[in-house]
This record gives sequence, C-alpha cells and structure tokens, in this order.
Amino acid sequence: MRGKKLLVSLFVVGFLLAACDGSGSGDQPVIRVGSDNFYESRLIAEIYAQVLETEGYAVDRLSSLGTRQERVPALEEGEVDLVPEYVGSGLGYYDTSQITGDGETNAERLQEILEPRQITVLDITPGEDTNTAAVRSETAEQFDLDSIGDLVAVQDELIWGLPPDCDANPQCRGALELYGLDYPPALRESFDACEVPMAEALNGGAIDVAWLCANQPAIVQYGFVELTDDLGTQPAENIAPLVRDELLAALDDEDAFIALLNEVSSRLTTEELSKLGVEVEVEERDIQEVASEWLTQQGLLG
Repeated sequence: MRGKKLLVSLFVVGFLLAACDGSGSGDQPVIRVGSDNFYESRLIAEIYAQVLETEGYAVDRLSSLGTRQERVPALEEGEVDLVPEYVGSGLGYYDTSQITGDGETNAERLQEILEPRQITVLDITPGEDTNTAAVRSETAEQFDLDSIGDLVAVQDELIWGLPPDCDANPQCRGALELYGLDYPPALRESFDACEVPMAEALNGGAIDVAWLCANQPAIVQYGFVELTDDLGTQPAENIAPLVRDELLAALDDEDAFIALLNEVSSRLTTEELSKLGVEVEVEERDIQEVASEWLTQQGLLG
C-alpha cells in the first residue's frame, strides 16, 4: 500500500515539475515579449502580453531591451519572440531607400527583408507615432522657425536634445543631415526620444530643440511648436507585432494566435495611442494598470 502511495506521490511531483519547466501550458512555449526602452513601446508590449495571458498563453516580459540597434539583434538571435515595431523606422533600419509615407507599404517591404530572417510582420495598427522636431513657442518666434530646415541658419545658437541612438538612426541623424545641418550639433544633450526628461528639459530651457515622438503628450501640455518636415524625411510609423517564425511553428494554433494580436492592433488608433500616452506620461499611471484598463474597455480581457 505504501508502495502505491509512493508511486502516486512521485507521479504528482513529476507532473508539477513538468508544468513549471518553462514550456508554458501543455506543450505551448513561453512567449518572450520584448520592447524598446520608451513608454509607448513598453505599453504596447504590455498590452500584447496581457491579452495573450488572458487567452491562456504563458508570457515572459523582457521589456526595455534598449534602442532599436539593441533590440533588433535580440529578436533576430532568438532572445525574444515578439516585439512591437514602428514599421517605417523598422524598415529604415535595414534600408532607408525603401521607406514611404504609407504604413502598409512599409510593412510589406519590411516583411520581404525579415522573411529570410524567419520573422513575420503581423497587421499594422491604424494609428501611428512618428518623430518630430519641437521647440518652445518663444524660440520659434525668436528665430522665425517654421520647418526643420529653418534650424540650419541658427543651429549653433541652439542646444539640441537628441536620443542616444541618433548617430546610428537614419531617421534622426540622416534626416537632419538631409536638411543640411552639420552633425553632430555643437551643443547637444542626450535624452530618450519619447520620455518625460526630454520634454521637461525643453520646457525648462535646458535644451532648445527636442527630437520627440509626435504623440508625446508634453507637446500639447507645454504648447511646443512642431517644426514642419518639408522634405518628408519621416516615414509612416504604424505599429505591428514582429514574431519569430520559430514561435509560430511551436504553437498549437498559429492562426488563433495571429488573429488575437491582429484584433488588438486594429483597436490602436492614433487617438487611442495619444490617450494612453497621457495616462502614462502625464498622469504617471502604472503601465500594467493602463494596459489592463484599456483592454477591459475594449472587451479584450475576460
């Protein structure tokens, strides 16, 4: 009798160990969801993570992987399985000559590049968030600034706030050089492009020009002036999940997984992205709470 009890106990222990071995529920893999190191990327990654969890997928969060220059190798080398990507900049990372002002075109061209790397681009969001150069209203008035090109004549009189990856980013350094600016600027401070410190530095006068995300709530909050991109250097920046093909092949139902993420993406309009940005950046709410509340409002959390 004791022998039977021992066998039962060993079976239960073995079952529990198998359930905790990191392979997810049943034979499903654990999905490693990553993001860049700014608020909107982290928020969208959290939205994807939570909706996957509510459908029974096991998720491991690997947020704030760094800039695109750091995050792309992590995805290509299999350190993460799923990341949100801005398709214009994502395409420009590989080939600046292919970027366009159309999100679907950027996504299709990015897919062509990523196919041999065994990465799939899912549906893009209807909303987007591109890069923008912004100044305080008094700076715009003082130097008669309307467009990025107007900065050329006064670039050495201004303190520039640029993201740390600007040197290697064709949508940052490349755009500024296309306008004829000498790079790097003589006076420069480094801040993450879409985070509060950059906006606060501009508002407080520590910098005079800031490279921001167009949806950043601080632009409206502080009344910054966005300079026109007359040369169209910034591509359409709709967002799409990038997923490793290895993960898709390991899923029980690849189609259901893709449909779930595509449904989430379809709800992320520019207006929704802006509202969520206010909650995170201005109201300083927790990203997990904001993501959960939005998904519940959308009827996507059970």
